[in-house]
Amino acid sequence: MIIRFSSIGDIVLTSPVVRCLKNQANCEIHFLTKKAFAPLLRNNPYIDDIHTIEDTLIAELKKEKFDLVVDLHNNIRSHKIRWLLGVKAISFHKANIEKWLKVNTPLDILPDRHLVDRYFEALESINITNDGQGLDFYMDAESIDKAKNIVGAINDYACLNLGATYFTKRITLDGARNIIEHSTLPVVLIGGDDTVGVSEILNDLFPQTVINLCGKVNLQTSAAIIQRAKVVITGDSGMMHIAAAFKKKIFSIWGNTIPEFGMYPYFGNKTEDRNTSIEVKELNCRPCSKIGYDSCPKQHFKCMNDLDLSPIYEAIAEV
Repeated sequence: MIIRFSSIGDIVLTSPVVRCLKNQANCEIHFLTKKAFAPLLRNNPYIDDIHTIEDTLIAELKKEKFDLVVDLHNNIRSHKIRWLLGVKAISFHKANIEKWLKVNTPLDILPDRHLVDRYFEALESINITNDGQGLDFYMDAESIDKAKNIVGAINDYACLNLGATYFTKRITLDGARNIIEHSTLPVVLIGGDDTVGVSEILNDLFPQTVINLCGKVNLQTSAAIIQRAKVVITGDSGMMHIAAAFKKKIFSIWGNTIPEFGMYPYFGNKTEDRNTSIEVKELNCRPCSKIGYDSCPKQHFKCMNDLDLSPIYEAIAEV
């Protein structure tokens, strides 16, 4: 059984482990997560059963007689579940101390490895190796058809993701406006309910250019929109990792977080790295958190306001 409770991007980043365990160990794969994130896993052909922490009792999990627990969350709650099940468990180096030091001190001892590669380091003890194929993301046919109907006859478009869990990871209104102004392609906006206000302003400014889907489609349909896009522009978010799963050309925009935390777009070593990271590298207050905030702690939001977006302008004018 694999444990990863949340969130969107973190669960997508477990997909190479799921695939390689299934293919190399020829085993039955169960996945324990939160109920809200179970739909992310339901279409994955490598997963045999999904359990949710809200609906599943330890007694029910014990009946499955698991041989191994692969703990990819590695927190107090997952440790308790492992202890109660009483079976062999594998976990990974989460690097929380290293991240805390990077955020709060001048000391930088972050591991120079992607999170996915740290997962596979933990699996070396059972002879599971990374196949280099990158991430997976599987959608239902209904969402694929819905995305196709939305974009209609548009063959090429840019997908601009306005959403992220925290405000300090989201591209600003001015940044999004500048990107759309420079685009020779139609721009499809995606994001959750908390991006609707910004998306409506952009839609009013560029009614002939923008297709606004913010707050109007579910995650699966947003993923299908990403899959069909020519280029994806996104902050540090779950959508960024879904775009990497589809091997898209990505411009990842970094605000308060940094790629060095080890969760940048992951393509695997058998695919060309198609990501360009956009960030204000020399800003001394960055990173201010390993996750994010609802507003800039310094009130200036220079990590997003001072970004040089010209590489994006050039790319979307040439596509």
